[in-house]
Amino acid sequence: MLGTRYSQLKHSANIGLVPLLEIRNLTKTFPLGESIFGGDARGEVRAVDDVSLDIQAGETLGLVGESGSGKSTLGRLVLRLIEPTAGSIRFNGRDLLSARTGEMRGLRRDMQIIFQDPFGSLDPRMRVEEIVSEPLIIHERMNLSARRMRVAELLRAVGLDESARQRFPHEFSGGQRQRIGIARALALRPKFIVADEPVSALDVSVGAQIVNLMARLQLEFGLTYLFISHSMPVVRYLATRIAVMYRGKIVEVGPTEQMTAAPAHAYTRSLLEATPEMTT
Repeated sequence: MLGTRYSQLKHSANIGLVPLLEIRNLTKTFPLGESIFGGDARGEVRAVDDVSLDIQAGETLGLVGESGSGKSTLGRLVLRLIEPTAGSIRFNGRDLLSARTGEMRGLRRDMQIIFQDPFGSLDPRMRVEEIVSEPLIIHERMNLSARRMRVAELLRAVGLDESARQRFPHEFSGGQRQRIGIARALALRPKFIVADEPVSALDVSVGAQIVNLMARLQLEFGLTYLFISHSMPVVRYLATRIAVMYRGKIVEVGPTEQMTAAPAHAYTRSLLEATPEMTT
């Protein structure tokens, strides 16, 4: 099983007193679509329903729930990849929802995402060097030589050889592609990363390697994670705290040890019982 190595290390992380991310009463609704008889939409669905959470600098908040619970929507909302219907989001003390385009561009340097699908999230027409250096081209004034040095450093950090730079995504396995995605997310030295089901498309042993990699990178780069997953064992290993999401709502949140040893909500207990342990 994934064991306690990181569970022991995570409590010594530099966790701050003021939240890095503050979410208050966040709601996102989507229309259900047109009626079969024509006319207006037939109501709406609340994908995220009045969610309030804090994430401290240096911690990992594990957001866990079944498919369709609203986890990925919440992750995209906090990055403003989609706009909320109601509520507020503050990042590092700044109101994200009032930020204009230019300000958001600057804030995005500190906020990145690792996607679920390592096959679909990388442009198949681009070489690895282009994929990883793209954020540097957009946000940094860096010459070609400096960019190549940064790319080489990032590839080494995620466990890939420098020779990977000139290869295309289809030449790599799923786990290697996810490492490329992580390298891209780290390119601008962000403070905060949303990891949206980053191991769910991988087999168990490869997924365990990626989780261990993310644990090491958090300590090395001083990262804060919102780690989204449907797997309690994965979240239990990596997270400082766990928030359980069900039908768009947070039904329980607390320290990892408390949540896994004595969960208060029946849905949390069902998640703990339903998922097998990962093995290394």
